[in-house]
Amino acid sequence: MPSIPRLTFDATDRLIIEHLQRDGRTSVADLARAVSLSASATADRVRRLTDAGVITGYSATVDVEALGYPITAFVRLAYPSGNYRPFHDLVAATPEIVEAHHVTGVDCFVIKVVARSMADLERLTGKLATLGGITTSVV
Repeated sequence: MPSIPRLTFDATDRLIIEHLQRDGRTSVADLARAVSLSASATADRVRRLTDAGVITGYSATVDVEALGYPITAFVRLAYPSGNYRPFHDLVAATPEIVEAHHVTGVDCFVIKVVARSMADLERLTGKLATLGGITTSVV
C-alpha cells in the first residue's frame, strides 16, 4: 500500500498557522510582516497549506454569553440502543446543543450545551434523559 506523502512544515509555516488561528481575518500583508516574508511568499505558503488540507476553512468565534447563554455544561449520555436516529433528531432540533461527540467508555456521547438559566439547563437535560442515563457537569 503506498504511503500518503507528508508535507514538511518549518517554523514559518507553524507561525502562519498560529497567527491564522488567532485571527483568521488577518490580511496577507499583516501576516507577511508578522512572519518576516514578502506578501507573495506568504500567500504561496497559505495556499500550499490550504491545498494540503492543513487549513480547512475560517470561522468566527462566538461568545455565547453575549447571546444570552451564560451557562455551559457537558452532558454525558449512556445511550442504550444502536438506533441513533432519535439522538440525531434531538441534536438537530435543539440549538442549545453546540457539540456532540460519540466516545468510547461507559458513556456513548459527550454533549456540550448552553443554557439561559439553571431551569433552562434542567429542561435540556430532561430532553436528553429521555434517551438514556445522563450525568451533567456545569462549567
